[in-house]
Amino acid sequence: MQSYEDFISTVSHELRTPLTSIRGFAQTMLQSYDKLDDENKKKFLKIIEEQSNRLIHLIENMLKVQNEDNLIFKSVKAKPLLEDVLQIVKQQYKEHKFELKYNEKLPKIFVDTDKFQQVMTNLTENAAKYSEKGTTVTLTADFGAKEDYISIKVTDEGVGIDEKNIEKIFEKFSRIDNPLTRKVQGSGLGLYITKMLVTKMNGKINVKSSEKGTTFEVEIPSENIEKQAREKCSQTH
Repeated sequence: MQSYEDFISTVSHELRTPLTSIRGFAQTMLQSYDKLDDENKKKFLKIIEEQSNRLIHLIENMLKVQNEDNLIFKSVKAKPLLEDVLQIVKQQYKEHKFELKYNEKLPKIFVDTDKFQQVMTNLTENAAKYSEKGTTVTLTADFGAKEDYISIKVTDEGVGIDEKNIEKIFEKFSRIDNPLTRKVQGSGLGLYITKMLVTKMNGKINVKSSEKGTTFEVEIPSENIEKQAREKCSQTH
């Protein structure tokens, strides 16, 4: 993993843009406050608020990258965690519909619960963020194609991702250009962090996309893998 100093250097250009914007609009208001009408004052304050939120989000992502190794694994039921994720995202995207399809026969998963929820929140937020209001975001949890793995899919009804951009979306600072992404600001770190955390939890992430929408699939180990590892370890001692 690259050093903290190297990482700060890498993201400096992302920090500079919102900071410059905040300073510029704040200076304009201070210098021309009496000349601005109420509409423009509200407009400038809204921009300052949006850029501040962008800055906070970017810094949070930077800290998450630096804390990537602090994982604590345990066996947990995925359903309550996914229900919590939906509750959180619903509050932010009230004009979207959300649905959870969960196979009740699934075993527990073996994950760091905080990081797992971070992964699922990132993917669910993205699904809502990059699809039109009123559309449905669906979480589907079922047995994976690989034995002892659980498949959790997040499906949206957005415009889709061009095939040539599929591999790029997991790269640091990658932003795909389409009508929906142009409306939404982002640091280009979300999916990079998501993939990194999934890998750290011994899972995989895949994506399939068409003009009708996109599906991100996270394949995560079930507790059966952890049990087998313990049994194998006890047999060798």
